[in-house]
Amino acid sequence: MASSITDIYLTGLRNAHALEVQAIQLLERQVERLENYPQMVERLRQHIEESRNQSARLEQILQGRGTSESTFKDMLTGFMGNMAAMAHAPMQDEVLKNTFANFAFEHYEIASYKALLEMADAAGDAAAPQLLKQSLDEEIRMAQWIDQHLSETVRTYMQRETAGQTSGR
Repeated sequence: MASSITDIYLTGLRNAHALEVQAIQLLERQVERLENYPQMVERLRQHIEESRNQSARLEQILQGRGTSESTFKDMLTGFMGNMAAMAHAPMQDEVLKNTFANFAFEHYEIASYKALLEMADAAGDAAAPQLLKQSLDEEIRMAQWIDQHLSETVRTYMQRETAGQTSGR
């Protein structure tokens, strides 16, 4: 059975909403464990709020299209976010693994929002692009922040590790 452009777009919106739920869970677990990277904690907390706003924007777009997010997808990806965050917890270099994963995750979200902008155009949704672009810009800024602070994170980790201090989180 062939899907319509609108069906594809609505699925993309629901998937993006579930992705934001996953991001929130992932980042909240990381913030709970971070001890020695206060600048990172501050930025992750800010991005948690941005992700909540992104989720709300997606809900607004879905409601404008006469539908809603997928509770099942949200629950499943939220669970996966919690598990992904905990997978790195026992690792000595937890902060590095989380940083690498966050960098990749932000780029996944960037690609998702770019795809949604194409889908919105194809589906004739003139109201959504402004909201989607706002979320895309936030994801780009977060990816840039991670990139700009990667060297500092690695250096701090190595300094703490070689000094026998708690380094991985």
